[in-house]
Amino acid sequence: KLSISFPNLNFSYIMKSILFLLLAISSNVDSFSTPESSRKNILTSLQMESESPPEKKDNSKSMPFMKRPAPLDGTYAGDVGFDPLGFAQDEKWLFNFREAEMKHARLAMLAAAGWPLSELFDEKLATALGWPVLLDENGRAPAMLNDGLSKVSILYWVACLALAAAVDSYGLTRVNNKDYRPGDLGVDPFNFKENDKVFRWAETAEIKNGRLAMLAVPTYAIEEFIRGYPVIKDFAFLFPEQQ
Repeated sequence: KLSISFPNLNFSYIMKSILFLLLAISSNVDSFSTPESSRKNILTSLQMESESPPEKKDNSKSMPFMKRPAPLDGTYAGDVGFDPLGFAQDEKWLFNFREAEMKHARLAMLAAAGWPLSELFDEKLATALGWPVLLDENGRAPAMLNDGLSKVSILYWVACLALAAAVDSYGLTRVNNKDYRPGDLGVDPFNFKENDKVFRWAETAEIKNGRLAMLAVPTYAIEEFIRGYPVIKDFAFLFPEQQ
């Protein structure tokens, strides 16, 4: 009979961890589940925007002093005409870059939440399961800047590559669909696509939070490298045990 005990995991600690996760990805959760009242608020906001005078589209929204690149016509959610280096030369290039941005954004959102959570639970779970602890002596998660990635089993990286390849392969089967949009894997459990305005809002929320997460993850790594302690200590008001 196999039994596993977790002597150091108490209920209040788990609840605080869940609260942290909700705070870290609260906006992302809205992208996947929206109560009916929130949907009404979103629709009202979008209707007000549609009634406002149209903006001039000659200049970039992000940099009004610069011309908007022609391919950035607002078709994609989160498009504010930002392309100072001119990567999006035409619609094909824009499509490819958008596809890459969506994939990296989703990975970054997982990492932005998973990084601090690993610093909370790695030692406790590893001890309970009899696995090696991956955190360093200061409690920092494995990263390139602290030489911690060498501690991670090669089987983990193989599993990650296999999962990524499977998801990417599935995505390739959908690229030629007539209504395909970059990053569209056909996952819509809450039927956001039934309402164009709500779906547009969800797309915008996802890409904005993804861009923020892509900035957050390298910030975690640099901050821990410079300060020498885990990023979770910056949230000590939620986890006083980390002080």
